Amino acid sequence: MAEHGIGLVGCGMIAEYHTRAINEIPGSRVVAVFDQVPGRGDKIVGMAEEGEVAIYDDLDRMLAHPGLDVVSVCTPSGAHRDPAVAAAKAGKHVIVEKPLEITLPRCDAVIDACDAAGTRLCTIFPSRYSSANARLKEAIELGRFGRLTLGDTYIKWWRTQEYYDSGGWRGTWALDGGGALMNQSIHNVDLLAWLMGDVETVTALTATLAHERIEVEDTAVAAVRFKNGALGVIEAATSAYPGLSKRIEIHGDRGSARIEQDDITLWEFQEKVPSDNDVLAAMAKVGATGGGSDPRGITHEGHRQQLSDFLAAIDEDRPPFVDGREGRKSVEIIRAIYKSAEQGGTPVTLPLQDD
Repeated sequence: MAEHGIGLVGCGMIAEYHTRAINEIPGSRVVAVFDQVPGRGDKIVGMAEEGEVAIYDDLDRMLAHPGLDVVSVCTPSGAHRDPAVAAAKAGKHVIVEKPLEITLPRCDAVIDACDAAGTRLCTIFPSRYSSANARLKEAIELGRFGRLTLGDTYIKWWRTQEYYDSGGWRGTWALDGGGALMNQSIHNVDLLAWLMGDVETVTALTATLAHERIEVEDTAVAAVRFKNGALGVIEAATSAYPGLSKRIEIHGDRGSARIEQDDITLWEFQEKVPSDNDVLAAMAKVGATGGGSDPRGITHEGHRQQLSDFLAAIDEDRPPFVDGREGRKSVEIIRAIYKSAEQGGTPVTLPLQDD
């Protein structure tokens, strides 16, 4: 792998996960960080394990840093577009934390800027890299489920009022872009569409039931019709104490499977294959809830795998596994859910006309 110098834009909590991941990828290192809050970059600098790291409070100056060829945008969700576009125009490859942005036009601005500059773009969705989800995707592609009939995901998490009060951007439309769906549940919305295929229509309701002083939803339900004819359900919450393991279920007329957190807890098919024995032998009841009650209750392993793929994609001149257009899909689904809820549960058909 070629040498890659990476700059981080935004030095909050998620930048720590990016830094840990980059530390473990041979040939890559954090060379620069940017944040407008004085002192916030110090922790990231202390975490970086190789070489000196420059701290900037001016983005253009950071983009001109010698040896920097990749920029990772770790700002609040509604502040992804501008630094991502600036990085692309400066000729840098771009990593953007989920969501890619909070509206489709803002997503498209990032995608278009990277296309115009000829630079690579990826959206962070580390759940796609878990072995359980990869095995589930393979089983679908092999036709083991027969005709897909149902695809459901449940993210019944808990966030305290202090969580929302801890940052001025949390729970706002302008910078969070939404609540339990856009912030916490987007990972499983992405997984559901990746596994089941494109969404045709959504019918949804949302509410704010357990928190004060937030503009966005902490509880949401949506019925989904996929383009292949299958139906599904999305449930998302930060209002479900004490916070449960996220869950995804795929059903067809020849098989069913369930993943809780990142473990397979149901694996049953009419036609058995030898590898099923390995799955069944490893199957265990999930104890951990991941980020169900604690935003820091995740590991950086998925980030490491995804960033490794992205850097390899640059070296090999190929698209990354999760590019910008893939990242756009979950935003479109969630924006359609919000539109349906705003209209009192009226079905909304994709593709969505967003603003």
